[in-house]
Amino acid sequence: MYLREMLEKVKSGELSVDEAERRIGLETYADMGYAKLDTAREKRTGFPEVVYCAGKPDEYIVSIYEKLLEADGRVFGTRATKEQFELVKQRIPDVEYDPISRILKVSHIEIERKGCVAVCCAGTADIPVAEEAAQTAEYFGTNVERVFDVGVSGIHRLLSKTEVLQKANCVIAVAGMEGALASVIGGIVSNPVIAVPTSVGYGASFDGLSSLLTMINSCANGITVVNIDNGYGAGYVATQINRLATGSGNNALS
Repeated sequence: MYLREMLEKVKSGELSVDEAERRIGLETYADMGYAKLDTAREKRTGFPEVVYCAGKPDEYIVSIYEKLLEADGRVFGTRATKEQFELVKQRIPDVEYDPISRILKVSHIEIERKGCVAVCCAGTADIPVAEEAAQTAEYFGTNVERVFDVGVSGIHRLLSKTEVLQKANCVIAVAGMEGALASVIGGIVSNPVIAVPTSVGYGASFDGLSSLLTMINSCANGITVVNIDNGYGAGYVATQINRLATGSGNNALS
């Protein structure tokens, strides 16, 4: 029950203050002992809680998926393993797993996609992070245009996609090595660019630190940088920008 609806019922006398207090307490989070699932997060922020799968014990992750599916009608997890997928699938047969992005998801509700975000990556080695960003944005209701393998070493490939990038409400630029892709894109588009450094590269790339520093020090305007390999974070913020651009916003607390 949404908070506003509950308050209206209290106002009309259909619901007592004590009962409303009890329900609000229940809706704040689901206490599983080892985890307190934020089942009210979508009402507050417009985005449901997402599961970071890496390192979670087998029984924990299965129970968490079951509880969130019951509460939200869908579950989205990042950095999952094939073994975790097999475990969850035993209890939730329609769960889906993508071995490239390592996303483990299931949805029993229809999500309408709006607007457009372009997800670009410099090379095919960057695709796992780019796919994490793309699938995150799609899961949260954004149309995504993928523009892969357009690194600056063959800049004509990127320039041939200029029209696609300029039409997008936001561009995600994923790159390792020297991380120059974001700066180049920032110079040819008018909308926000979210730069994602990846840990792709030889020794002097320092597992993504080189591309991170390049992106942070970009002289192009309109570029925001997320952490190394954080495709999920980029997809989330890009969706927020896309919602503002399309006027769809969210229904938090409504």
